[in-house]
Amino acid sequence: MELRDIEIFLTLAEELHFGRTAERLHVSVAAVSKAIKKQERSIGVELFARDSRNVRLTPVAEQLRDDLRQLHQGLTRSLERARLAARGKTGTLRVSLFPANLQELRRYWETFRSRHPQWELRLWMSGYADPFAQLRNGEADILVTWLPVEEPDLTVGPRLFAETRVLAVAADNALAKWSTTTLEAASDYRHVSAEPVPSDWFNQYIPELTPKGRSIDRTDLVNHIEDIFMLTAIGDSVSLFPVHVARYYPRPDIVYLPVTDMPALQYGLVWCSDAENDMIRALARVVRELGPLPG
Repeated sequence: MELRDIEIFLTLAEELHFGRTAERLHVSVAAVSKAIKKQERSIGVELFARDSRNVRLTPVAEQLRDDLRQLHQGLTRSLERARLAARGKTGTLRVSLFPANLQELRRYWETFRSRHPQWELRLWMSGYADPFAQLRNGEADILVTWLPVEEPDLTVGPRLFAETRVLAVAADNALAKWSTTTLEAASDYRHVSAEPVPSDWFNQYIPELTPKGRSIDRTDLVNHIEDIFMLTAIGDSVSLFPVHVARYYPRPDIVYLPVTDMPALQYGLVWCSDAENDMIRALARVVRELGPLPG
């Protein structure tokens, strides 16, 4: 298997979406499909189970992903160290983010870069499935996520911001005529979910129960924000978001309603305790010194 084929396989294993995989790798969807079919013929077994709505890893593909990931990381890091050395850099801090308000968070990234020109800073949007795996397997150094996070091997760093909640609904949904809504009203509709995820962490984003004890149907599996928009726009789900999503993703087919009976969602830095290094500590120090965004 060539290096490019490994990259295609591992990216699809993460995204579980042919279009996003092609976009990330700057190739066509046809090229992704062709590479995967070539790998499946070579191995002699299906690697991805596909239907009209989902792409899933087969058990063989899960094993292959785990075996190839460490090999690919070693090769990638060797090439990265060579590229950094050529530019006078000594390391890269990789930050994966759930929130989409990158413009509002720029002061943290720019301060870090100005104080530490010897280090590279790389940012990307996180997927929802198994979100802390990227910290544990070394793909990311820091995750910007909603809180609390109660994982024994992870350190929760300083807070970045707190935001009230909105409910995204299709423009033709009956709720779209309202000026505000509640979690109680939203429980009449289906919501999204992700797996595998820690239940106590995900419950902060979409609770299992309303304040009055009504069950919330969380059955539409997603791995990326585009999945959520698609399911919301076609009317299959309604979706809870922090309020900045309404600013950054205005859409003619979706209406955002303030939710009046949910607390603000806190966001902060999280990293693996055993992997803490000077770069992680430096970014955490920047965030502490600048303080959280104004509410």
